[in-house]
Amino acid sequence: MAQSDDTTLEQLGPKDAALLQQYSDVHMNVFGTPLRVMDHAQGTRIWDVDGNEYLDFLGGIAVNSLGYGHPAWIKALTEQANKVAHTSNYFATVPQITLASKLIEKAGAPEGSLVYFGNSGAEANEAAMKLAKLHGNTLPNNTGKPARIIALTHAFHGRTLGALSITWKPVIREQFEPLVPGAQFVEAGNVQALQDAFDASDEQGPVAAVIMELIQGEAGVLPVGAEFVKAARQLCTEHGALLIIDEVQTGIGRTGKWFAFQREDLSGGIIPDAVTFAKGVAGGFPMGGLIAFGKRNSSLFTPGSHGSTFAGNPLGCACGVATIDTIESEGLLANAEERGKQLRDGLASCGNPLFTQSRGRGLLNAVVLAHPCAHAAANWALEHGLIVNPVAPHALRMAPPLIVSESDVDEAISILAKVPSDLPDD
Repeated sequence: MAQSDDTTLEQLGPKDAALLQQYSDVHMNVFGTPLRVMDHAQGTRIWDVDGNEYLDFLGGIAVNSLGYGHPAWIKALTEQANKVAHTSNYFATVPQITLASKLIEKAGAPEGSLVYFGNSGAEANEAAMKLAKLHGNTLPNNTGKPARIIALTHAFHGRTLGALSITWKPVIREQFEPLVPGAQFVEAGNVQALQDAFDASDEQGPVAAVIMELIQGEAGVLPVGAEFVKAARQLCTEHGALLIIDEVQTGIGRTGKWFAFQREDLSGGIIPDAVTFAKGVAGGFPMGGLIAFGKRNSSLFTPGSHGSTFAGNPLGCACGVATIDTIESEGLLANAEERGKQLRDGLASCGNPLFTQSRGRGLLNAVVLAHPCAHAAANWALEHGLIVNPVAPHALRMAPPLIVSESDVDEAISILAKVPSDLPDD
């Protein structure tokens, strides 16, 4: 989500102000004015160039799974850098093989499942769309029209032209239309609307895939509902479509399980046909990818049908191995569950009249606001040493590192409890 232009240089320290002026002179204005220029970080804390300290409850938008400067992550990165940093995909490396094996294992994927590595969430979902297109080519089609990919209202799957075609928000879509044909939106949570979309196959073309987030992060941390997910699984099975779960934000321990689809309360216990991942998988190193479940789905890609120069980069894969191993060895899945509950319960009981609800799973959460002042509330929190995200006008998103402590959560609640309730609307 683009930052607000509320930041003014007068609010900042002298180094921040000078550097942000330089930033605006050399960077395209796609992010708005950055909030601060950051200098260094450790654990759950980050400092700007003027020496101001912040408790980071956004974690690079659910990226910094192990926080900042974790010894295991630093060790993996430096050791691999001393071996080889890049090889191209004419060759394989040990970290690439190890990480793919671990991801298949943690996803509980069946025999024959395979991984494709990319560099971001958007690229992961581009790969999923291409997988769906290949699958759609195998479906009976009496219409001659392209097989469709169904996404949900309020979905966010990325900003590249392919991923944008299954991303719902009109304000970021419409200026780039026409996008990839064959994408269709149905109302999130509406089983009948999904059924109707499948029933239209004789006129509109078959459904190749349904893609969804189990928690719609950019919409304000909204679960789509386990009953809807179960219905989607059933319809996909009946009609020969793939069910693709976008775990870019929810995966790699963020919700207290390795993947959100493994939570009964989010998925109803379904097994997907493919899962996309990114953000937290390499603990801060850019990486994304796709797990295709089972031999048949995994065999849809063949040599030359997809690729990327940097895919499976050994530095990123080494960081990914270290991230997964550390989540496991330090019990961070359980920590995500416990600290997330502490955060939601604390926000619900802190007595701030601005807060009407707290929601989420694990360490992907939002507090809902009584009026649409999310940017003002996030800026107030930042001025008082806490980083949160105004993900929607009525919601502040929180996705701290999985290493976040009980005292960190108490501190964040203490700051948020003092956010004024009479802030101006966005």
